[in-house]
Amino acid sequence: MSMNSYGHLFRVTTWGESHGPALGATVDGCPPGVRIDAAMLQHWLDKRKPGQNRYTTQRREPDQVEILSGTYEGQTTGTPIQLMIRNTDQRSKDYGDIAEKFRPGHADITYWQKYGIRDPRGGGRSSARETAARVAAGGIARAALDTLAPGLKITGYMVQMGPHGIDRGNFDWNQIEQNPFWTPDSRAAETWAAYLDELRKSGDSVGAIIEVTARGVPAGLGAPVYAKLDTDLAAAMMSINAVKGVEIGAGMGAATLTGSANADEIAMGPDGPVYNSNHAGGILGGISTGQDVVVRFAVKPTSSILTPRKTITKSGEAAEIVTKGRHDPCVGIRAVPVGEAMMAAVILDHLLLHRGQIGANRGQIG
Repeated sequence: MSMNSYGHLFRVTTWGESHGPALGATVDGCPPGVRIDAAMLQHWLDKRKPGQNRYTTQRREPDQVEILSGTYEGQTTGTPIQLMIRNTDQRSKDYGDIAEKFRPGHADITYWQKYGIRDPRGGGRSSARETAARVAAGGIARAALDTLAPGLKITGYMVQMGPHGIDRGNFDWNQIEQNPFWTPDSRAAETWAAYLDELRKSGDSVGAIIEVTARGVPAGLGAPVYAKLDTDLAAAMMSINAVKGVEIGAGMGAATLTGSANADEIAMGPDGPVYNSNHAGGILGGISTGQDVVVRFAVKPTSSILTPRKTITKSGEAAEIVTKGRHDPCVGIRAVPVGEAMMAAVILDHLLLHRGQIGANRGQIG
């Protein structure tokens, strides 16, 4: 299976399956001299790991990351960094009944059609468990950004669960880590808790929208036409398991605006240009403006549910399927740290590309 890598200069290759002995990532292109250790990466993995509350899968994985290469005395050496996370709580028997059936809404059928072989145990590479490796790699990207772009901060949060969105008037950055949904609206968290409890008990699932904001991004990252910052961000977010849509800034909403409303007016501030709004999501012409970079992505409902669904077998016979096992009633919850990791990896990659071609910004204003 090809195409398991992303990035240009900061390049990440993930490997492993949901029910194999381990999974992980090979990270190449990280600058030398970046302080890193397993505990730093574990902080981000702990945000994503399963079994932390009743709103996520009850699979119990410690998700302990091991650094096998690429560091010496707590610093990166500039050589490939090998990360490994061992699987410890697989229950492959839960998937025995679906080995010959295809789960509606799942990649089972397309993997079989393309490769003629698939791993039914948790979905193999199509499982959201693959994203643990991305989060570990994203921790390395964050550490490098702390060195190269101090003050840059990446924060993800949920803005919608099913039909229930947040009230932007209640937006509070400090609330994001105070509830199990990573939402900045404490009132929305209360509504979602009751809503998801009902869905979970009924054996169903629901989708969500995640927003990721990068504050303190320097102007000048990205390049026209095929190396746009938003091009790579969109591809990175769309590559996350179960993601079906990506927006930058106003996104699809920009189609409802007039030109006068959509254009972010510019004034000169004490430290450079300032904008009166951010419909562009911090990117113009594929290049960062210095504003917050804002990306949203939509995550579909978990396909593995207890509600009976009609399907077919590999031999083409009609069948009914109920997926046993432990699954997220809203996989969007654990997608928040994954989105953060992908944002970090892409921004670091573009920062390195920018430094390699330009060095420092050449165009001065004022």
